[in-house]
Amino acid sequence: MRKIPVQVLGVTLILALGMSAPPQASASDTGDGSVAGFPAQEALALGERLFREGRGVDGEPVRAIVAGDVAVDGTMLTCVSCHRRSGLGSLEGSVIAWPISGKELGRPRRRAGTWNPAKQHQGPGAAERWTLPTRFEMNDERPPYSDEALAHVLRTGLDPTGRELNRVMPRYELNDRDMAVLIHYLRNLSTDTDPGADEEVIRFATVITEGVNPADREAMLTTLQAHIDARNTQTRPHERRARSGPFYKTEKFGAYRKLALDVWELTGSPDGWQAQLEAYYRERPVFALLGGIAAGTWAPIHAFCEAHDIPAILPVTDQPVVSDANTYTLYFSKGLYQEGESAARFLAAHRKAGDQVPVLQMFQAGTKGEDAARGFRETWEREGGTGLYSLPLAAGEEPAPAEWMRGLVGQGPTVLLLWLEGDALVAAAQAAAAAADQVDAVFMSWRLASADLTRIPAVVRDRLLLTYPYSLPEEMVRRQDMVDRWLQARHIPIGNSAIQAQMYFLGWMLPGAIGFGPDQRYAAKGCYIARLSGDDPPRLLPVSDWVIN
Repeated sequence: MRKIPVQVLGVTLILALGMSAPPQASASDTGDGSVAGFPAQEALALGERLFREGRGVDGEPVRAIVAGDVAVDGTMLTCVSCHRRSGLGSLEGSVIAWPISGKELGRPRRRAGTWNPAKQHQGPGAAERWTLPTRFEMNDERPPYSDEALAHVLRTGLDPTGRELNRVMPRYELNDRDMAVLIHYLRNLSTDTDPGADEEVIRFATVITEGVNPADREAMLTTLQAHIDARNTQTRPHERRARSGPFYKTEKFGAYRKLALDVWELTGSPDGWQAQLEAYYRERPVFALLGGIAAGTWAPIHAFCEAHDIPAILPVTDQPVVSDANTYTLYFSKGLYQEGESAARFLAAHRKAGDQVPVLQMFQAGTKGEDAARGFRETWEREGGTGLYSLPLAAGEEPAPAEWMRGLVGQGPTVLLLWLEGDALVAAAQAAAAAADQVDAVFMSWRLASADLTRIPAVVRDRLLLTYPYSLPEEMVRRQDMVDRWLQARHIPIGNSAIQAQMYFLGWMLPGAIGFGPDQRYAAKGCYIARLSGDDPPRLLPVSDWVIN
């Protein structure tokens, strides 16, 4: 397994990661390679489950005490919640979850040479300095952890110096077997440097599939590469400081590395992408995938990253994988699925008690519209909604009035969800216009419908609500101006503004800590519900605040 985060331009790139090394011996080994009576690999798996799920060797939740006297179930406060899968830790307000990877536990923690107790009130980092024992002011903050000291701190909250950890750190009630497998796991956590990273270069790749519009490809790739080039230029003075600067800054500036970007082109149908990705990775492994753009689903690339524990950061796709099991891919949003979610939440929030208005949604199988329909259906059911009819159309099939009217007969006013685009959308809208007395409201996706709104009959437009997953137009103009100025300063032609804005955001985030928190894999979690004004041309007017999913 992998991954260990590395330092990118001096700031940790946190990437929802795992571990890499083969099992190492610890004091818990019995001499025959076993740990607490378990073979080393089995002990590693048991320790991983305890670390990630809070379940002991017997499969039952372990117990812990938090905040001094509050008993909690181990599944409620797992190690991974604060220390991440990598063990590299996190920061939440003034609470610091320190690194607990194998390397960090096995060496003393050094005090930064810039520490100044007289200035501890002036800014970030002060919180952890207030409680440092005075006898360690000029030395290490703590010595390396032995297995005994590690067991002691996990049970009592007291580190090897006698310092008490923050009260939010649980004190775990672990028996000897549970403690042994957990320590064995921690000793092996994130102990090797990842593929694609060495002391000088961190190598990334971006994936582009066949069928992507050439202009969109160029917009994504040139913007992303401009950020890579800019970061590499900024490392030059830090490289000099690492070679000739003060000794206490050597470690800091030695963390700066060049970034390299490979382009992985995928051809043919998605069924063949897995083999192509494997070939690229064997030839030259990468630390992570950045951006990327696909014509259609991102699912095969997602599956490859999950199989190899490779982070994939913010690809450009309307069809991401929506799954609670997603570990290694961070998406801008859930795509059209998220718009379906938002429509369901909006309808549920505005539904009157006892209201039984039927809902009919139409989509073409195998398209982005099917993702929106699934998002609506699953959310509508969770919200307790009833009376939903779904009508999938075959590829290229246009809806006829009789087909969907059968779902309306005797039902009264109906809400229509038309997750369609192009001629199919217009045909469905015309059918809705013919039965306007039975239509209460019509929902469409702005992303799917915006190009065809002028062809929608006026009687339907009067009842039209649009799922709009972007910033409102006025705010969008301001933000796009900022992106355009950045592009123009680098002599990059203005192309697909949405794609260039996404890659600008990714590049801006790259040198910082990229992480959405435990189990968070989607940057945006909602959208607006909007209508069209009566102006010519019509303006987009929000009828809801940002609907959060």
